[in-house]
Amino acid sequence: MEVMTFRRRCQVVKAREAGQVMLLEGIAHHYATDYEQVYNKFVPIRVRCFNMLKTIYDESAWEKAWKEDPTTGVNMMKAAGIDPAHAFDSTAQKYNEQSFNEEGKKRTARIIGWLEKQGVNFKGASVLDIGAASGVFSIPFAERGAEVTAVEPCLPFAKLLEENSQKWADGKLKIIQDPFEDIDIKMMGWERAFDIVFASMCPVIADWESVEKVLSCGRKFGYISLSAGPREHSLTREILPLLKHPYNEPNKAEMIYLIQLLLLKGYTFHSLVTREMKVTEVSRTAAIQEVMSQLKMYHYPVDDETHDIIKDYLDQHYSTNTIPIHQGGRFGKVLIKLQDQSM
Repeated sequence: MEVMTFRRRCQVVKAREAGQVMLLEGIAHHYATDYEQVYNKFVPIRVRCFNMLKTIYDESAWEKAWKEDPTTGVNMMKAAGIDPAHAFDSTAQKYNEQSFNEEGKKRTARIIGWLEKQGVNFKGASVLDIGAASGVFSIPFAERGAEVTAVEPCLPFAKLLEENSQKWADGKLKIIQDPFEDIDIKMMGWERAFDIVFASMCPVIADWESVEKVLSCGRKFGYISLSAGPREHSLTREILPLLKHPYNEPNKAEMIYLIQLLLLKGYTFHSLVTREMKVTEVSRTAAIQEVMSQLKMYHYPVDDETHDIIKDYLDQHYSTNTIPIHQGGRFGKVLIKLQDQSM
């Protein structure tokens, strides 16, 4: 009688969730005892699965989760007391050198080549480059015949951007030094004003609201790249086992939120996730500072003790004056089709 009662209940559930019923019947058959107990034990799991499935299709839930996720790059910087708009002020010169050396140029060319394969034509196109840095993309866009408006609020980067514009783009870049977050796009006349709106690894992209503001400037295409996993930093990884206090491992996979919300909101797009790594050699002092900056993201106390742990490790394991560091990670790239949504 107990078996029949269980099966009757399963028939009711089966009409809704056949896969879970098969699981319950299989478990009950395997143990051959107390079918009611098995059923009652696994009902909460069934309910949680059902609620999870509902959440997957809930736009507002994803928007809220993205905004409140403490592991996103922007939220981690804010928690560490770092202003995202000026997080890279001190490394602007180094970033510029890496962007325009041979390896940096090849990396940029690969990304632009992927965009062109998806139908993006830069010749004669108007481009809004948000978070342009020193022109790692703005300059090649201009070289391909685009009319580029570059937004870069960081003063060290803006100065380098102006120098690079004069050097490689005949000074044709239009440079805006205001933070994009503070720009009134309607007042600027930027609504649907650009053929391509471009934001590569830019802290402006902090939540869905910021994505909507960025895309509202584009007519044909929108490009956004974000982290698709934790950042890799070889020296920090070597130091972590030596730390004496607990730390939080950052995840930084904002790409999950972007892709899910684009799907739910009916956008069409091309996407690509790649692992990009680079090797840099820095002085011992710079190496210590890099690890200290990385550890802030782990919510780890950055103090004299931490400094000494890193310094002692370098003294024991690196005999040279320069320290090689492998860094990078998985990055997601999305090209949103704002006009022609077919292949």
